[in-house]
Amino acid sequence: MHTSTAHVDIVFAPDTVADRRTAAALIDRALHARRLIGEVVFAADAAQFTAAAESAAQRGEFIAIPGDGAEFTAPPTGAIRLDLGRAPADRSVGIRAHIRERGLDGLRFAVDSWYHHRLHPATVVPYGDQHEQHAELRIPDGNGPFPAVALFHGGYWRSRWAADLMDALAIDLTARGYLSWNVEYRRPDEYGWAATTHDTAAAVRALGEIEAADPARIVLAGHSAGAQLALRAAADAVAEHAAVRPILAISLAGVLDLRLADARGLSENATAGALGGHRSEQPEIYRRSSPIDRLPLGLPHLVVSAVHDDPNLLEMSREYHSTAVTFDDPVTYIEGPGNHFAVIDPADELWSRTVAEIARAANHDR
Repeated sequence: MHTSTAHVDIVFAPDTVADRRTAAALIDRALHARRLIGEVVFAADAAQFTAAAESAAQRGEFIAIPGDGAEFTAPPTGAIRLDLGRAPADRSVGIRAHIRERGLDGLRFAVDSWYHHRLHPATVVPYGDQHEQHAELRIPDGNGPFPAVALFHGGYWRSRWAADLMDALAIDLTARGYLSWNVEYRRPDEYGWAATTHDTAAAVRALGEIEAADPARIVLAGHSAGAQLALRAAADAVAEHAAVRPILAISLAGVLDLRLADARGLSENATAGALGGHRSEQPEIYRRSSPIDRLPLGLPHLVVSAVHDDPNLLEMSREYHSTAVTFDDPVTYIEGPGNHFAVIDPADELWSRTVAEIARAANHDR
């Protein structure tokens, strides 16, 4: 366990929280979990906010809460912008991460993002011209090329959820000797489903061009809605005889049956919102996009589920596995205790069992 006493500054503009005690308690818990020291300023007015931000900037990247959608210019040392409510994406220079629309729980995500990138910085590699078309690359120590794992985050394909969800897994994989490729992509609520599908494939192709990555040992892994993207990319790679053909595709608590997700209106009809309509309106898009409809996959894949997850997602994983077995597809199923996020917790047994399968695939025939 890391025993860091690194110092993180968190600066609130006036009137950004209704009760400071609630925010302060959440921050204390988040700092304690990461063994960090925090300097928290609740500014009384705009002048104090500016002064506190300037002071924090002298110590490096800090967390700024300027107010939902408020104008904010990050210093050259960089900042994590946190908007507790709805706000347009801040793509300005100096904003390394913009965490938005996650409520007060966004404070924990912001602290985690600061911690992960302060102690385990990544190289941002673009795979396209748009802001979201990039991946965070971490390369392990030693001589490559290394087996590589592409990570696709979830969040029901909504833009308020981003690649920071997978930071901990990316760092854990790199510590284990894998090159990690934590993918950001354009989400359909802002860009449309075709853009999301395009970016998933483009990110996989770009990973195959990374010199330190072994193109013969690439794994695609996704969490929740990201699992749909990872398995769709794997299915397309097989169907299209792509240059990058993964050795393993992994679903971590995945949304694997889009027909079912649409019929049950999961996450406030997220599936119809992402794919541009219900299955009855977009049957071909659903057929190409739904992992269960792309079986047999034709390459090894792994399905991981937590028994205390959303029962709809648990049912999908079990259904997907059973269907894959009927096709004699090379599929492995792991199930164990935990909630939706246990499968992406490096300290959880489910993740330990998952990385054992990654190691088995990466070392096969070597």
